[in-house]
Amino acid sequence: IQISDNWPGYSLDLFTYPQHYYGDLEYVLIPHGIIVDRTERLAKDIMQDIGDNDIVVLCVLKGGYKFCADLVEHIKNLSRNSERFISMKVDFVRLKSYHNDQSMQDMQIMGGDDLSKLTGKVSFLCFLPILFFMFCKDIVGTGRTMKVLLHNIEKYKPKMIKVASLLVKRTSRPDGYRPDYYGFEIPDLFVVGYALDYNEHFRDLNHICVINDHGKAKYRV
Repeated sequence: IQISDNWPGYSLDLFTYPQHYYGDLEYVLIPHGIIVDRTERLAKDIMQDIGDNDIVVLCVLKGGYKFCADLVEHIKNLSRNSERFISMKVDFVRLKSYHNDQSMQDMQIMGGDDLSKLTGKVSFLCFLPILFFMFCKDIVGTGRTMKVLLHNIEKYKPKMIKVASLLVKRTSRPDGYRPDYYGFEIPDLFVVGYALDYNEHFRDLNHICVINDHGKAKYRV
């Protein structure tokens, strides 16, 4: 789903959201219900592509945890109601690539179990006997972060890697990278909510919203 640059968004008055964020947001870019429905559709597409392979899910924290949890739950529900049982295992890594609203040159990668277990396996975004390995990420912007992360995973020589991201940003400095599965293509805006944060705030916001200048100044570190 592509959201155009001139999309005005939804008025905050149409939705409920935590009172402590009143005055900190411009508008709702993507309501929670639309996120849930789109994630379910991604799960159906992934199920069709997986075939009989089991998968290992690698969730990129912290911003990717709600998307990953919802995506995995949809895949599990689809598996229960089909003739194929998909076995899934979930692992986690954490990336730190932003200071306030600015992307940093140096990215930190933390966590994850012994990823050498991926050697020779089919990798898809994050699921079990590691026949299919998949990254769950919250948002892809320039693609630099994903390239660094993929480089670190590829040294373990998995058989296949697929990437799923809830959001893809249109930026002025793209490098041509596109995830295999994504929910929404959005303008180059700094968005919060649905586990996406600004200095650890706004993760408790269900909708994806655009933060305003007041919110940035209020929570700046």
